[in-house]
Formats: sequence, structure tokens, C-alpha cells
Amino acid sequence: MVKRLINTSVATVWTHFDSARDIDKEAIGGNPDITKWINGLSYEKSLDLCNSNLVQTQVLFGEEVLVIEEKEGWAHVICHSQPSSKDTRGYPGWIPSAQLADSNGFNLEGEIAVVTSKKAELVLDGEAALVLCFQTILPVLSQEEDRIKVQTPEGYGWLSRRDAEIYPNPASIPKGNGAGIAAAGEQFVGLPYLWGGVSSFGYDCSGFSYTMAKANGYRISRDAHDQLEDGRAVELDQLQPGDLLYFAYEEGKGAVHHVGIYYGDGKLLHSPKTGKSIEIIPLEGTLYKIELCAARRYGA
Repeated sequence: MVKRLINTSVATVWTHFDSARDIDKEAIGGNPDITKWINGLSYEKSLDLCNSNLVQTQVLFGEEVLVIEEKEGWAHVICHSQPSSKDTRGYPGWIPSAQLADSNGFNLEGEIAVVTSKKAELVLDGEAALVLCFQTILPVLSQEEDRIKVQTPEGYGWLSRRDAEIYPNPASIPKGNGAGIAAAGEQFVGLPYLWGGVSSFGYDCSGFSYTMAKANGYRISRDAHDQLEDGRAVELDQLQPGDLLYFAYEEGKGAVHHVGIYYGDGKLLHSPKTGKSIEIIPLEGTLYKIELCAARRYGA
């Protein structure tokens, strides 16, 4: 087993090494075009990512994964950054080997830059080379007045200071509160849903809650049913903005299938399902109100 780094804006983690279809070619090359991939998917092809269990999750540029084996140009990996009941080491799945780089010399224990814009340009050799997603984290090499020199899997690059915050180390990222979680999510209203999505190209429901919690300094589980083990339980008549809300089949008595963020004033902020976009809606009078079964809180 060997540690590798994600070397694309975002790498999609597939269920098997042969899960990707012909229509997914834009997502699986060494230089994937995620926007073109998503825009090229019909509703049916996008829904099939879920219904046929093709995609598991995604991981961002610079994140470390553990490679268990390689097969036919694909790497079987464990994603350390995403806790999961599927594997105690992290979320498992398959990534094209071309989207991985060696981790030699990459140091995320010291000063880091965290992308706080929805998307940011990474400049390499004087040219915009890569679009980085919200919450991408890279080591800082030096700082200038208007830009940050960062370490990448391919050497060094530059980020605009307006696109990132700098912290002494990962442990120093400040813990936010519920209001911060709701505010982080609000900026993505209108972004289309993507099954397995954990990037600002598109989120699924739990990828959305996972990332907004991450933006406020909390490392929570990747999937909704696992997230129920995180945070503090909250009575459903005591909700505050930023609480994570969980929804279950059988009018709240069955298996958990959805998570959203309580926006306040009886409203839900969430990434609903394939074919829809992140939205803020009143809970009252919806199926979500009937299926609401639990809430978890982070911060004060």
C-alpha cells in the first residue's frame, strides 16, 4: 500500500474499476473536464450514477489517498479525509491512476491555504492551470501582498489572496457555529445536484453537509446515515440555524436517506436530488417535514 495525492481539481471515486461508462470519459482522464462531463449527462444518465451504484464520492486536489491495489489503469483507494462505516480507514473506491501523483515532500502539517471562494484559479508557470474547488487545502510556501505561493502535487503554484485563508496548520482552523454552516451553504443556492458530489462543481445531499461542516472546522462522516453518529443530538422543537437535519423513509421511522441544513425560520437548505439544485424551502407542508427524524448540532 502506498500514499498518493489527488492531482486534478476533483477526482470522482467510482464503485469499481469498470464502473465508468463511455459518456463519463471527460471525468476519468488525466486532465478531466468536470463541467463538460456534468453538462453532457442527461437526467437519465445522471440518475444512473446513483441507481446503478456507479459512483461513491469525490476527493479534492491535493488530498491524500491510500492505494491498496491497481488494476487496468485504476487505483483502489481509501480516502482518509472522509470517515465512513464502509472502512474504518476512510471512504473506499476506485480512481483513475492518471489522476494520482506521488506524495513525496508534500507537507500538510505546517502552514496551509484553504480555498474559501466557490472556485479559485491555481496559476502554474504564469498560466491559469487548474480550477480549485471550495475547501481545497494546500501547503503554503510563501506569501506576497496579493498572492500565495502553494505546494502542489506538481511543484509550486500561486493562489490569489482573495480566494483563500491562511492558517498555521490544519489543527488551527477555527471552529465555527451553526450560523457559519448555514452561511457557507447559502452561497451555493442554485448549484445543480450531483450524486457522489463533494465539490463546488456539484454536491449531493451529504457531500453538501460534509463540506459545509468542514468549512467550519468540523470533520464529520461522509454519508448521511453515518453523520447521525456525529455532533450533538438536538430535539426537533429546539432547532437552530446550521443544525443538520436527517430524513428517513416510512415517515421518519425507516432508513435515513437524506440530510440538509436547517436555515432558520422553519426553512431547509439542502441539495435535493438529481435534476434539482441546492435550494432553501419551507419545511411545512412538504414530505421533508413528515420524514424529519433527527438533528445534529456543531458549535455553540
